[in-house]
Amino acid sequence: MSFEDLFTVYIEIKEEISLKNFYGDSVVMIQFTGSATGKYFTGQVLPGAIDTQIIQKHGDRHIISARYMLEGKDYTGESCKIYIENNGYAIKEPSNVLFRTYPKIITDSKTLDFLNKDLLAGEVFFKDNELEAKFYRAV
Repeated sequence: MSFEDLFTVYIEIKEEISLKNFYGDSVVMIQFTGSATGKYFTGQVLPGAIDTQIIQKHGDRHIISARYMLEGKDYTGESCKIYIENNGYAIKEPSNVLFRTYPKIITDSKTLDFLNKDLLAGEVFFKDNELEAKFYRAV
């Protein structure tokens, strides 16, 4: 199986809210904004985007769950929205990939309807001092 590059979300961190329990575990909620570009879609992250990370006492970020909506245009030029629920886990091997994800995408674009049904994957990483989320589909 191979994967096709769909689009990339360029993330701008706005604010972090966190808590730590008595055992050393913590939760961080990260508000963000940004933009998206790619073969199939170009647009902006709408207000309300949040990424939640659970961090164990040893510092490992095991679980992430980001939920946000994009507004923009599909590759035919039609206006549309894309909702992303991006769940994943931390990568331990040395690389610039921070997380591998299994996104659920819902869109109102007829042209991008395949996003509602296809097997999707994602990666979150640092590139050129920017945080990026890349989305792929199995082909």
